[in-house]
Amino acid sequence: MDVSTFYALFSATCFTLVGLWWNVVQSHPEWMRRRGLRRVVGGIYLSFLLPALMGLFAQVGGTEQPQVWRASFLLVAVIGCLSTLSLLSADGDRVDGSLRAPQAGAALVYALVAVVGAAPELAGAVGLRPIQAEALLLILLVVLAHALVWRFMAGEGRAPK
Repeated sequence: MDVSTFYALFSATCFTLVGLWWNVVQSHPEWMRRRGLRRVVGGIYLSFLLPALMGLFAQVGGTEQPQVWRASFLLVAVIGCLSTLSLLSADGDRVDGSLRAPQAGAALVYALVAVVGAAPELAGAVGLRPIQAEALLLILLVVLAHALVWRFMAGEGRAPK
């Protein structure tokens, strides 16, 4: 696997998804009027932005300076995990509950990203280099982000008005 090419394409794709999500949100200004919905919309935004940032840091550090991507993955994954857990604990007009499974999955994957960043030797247990294991986990994060978008856009994730 050419790690540099993967992370370049991955980051560009995630930033494109961030832009697409902004366009969707702009066409639904009512989502920004309710605090709970605004938090969910922001959570979906972060679901694409945070993996994009990790991909950029992976390119900066690469395999030559793994401490760069390891430290950044650890920090960004902690932020992602905490913000996702915050969404899971929110009450009120937030969501009807159908977003909880992908959000819980994302919190778990963020935790795994942080663990591999802190203890990269664990990746060897599954026969991968640490930066490869992180790539697979980031792919899972984007898949979960797509699940969030699908459920939200299908109306399953929005509580009735």
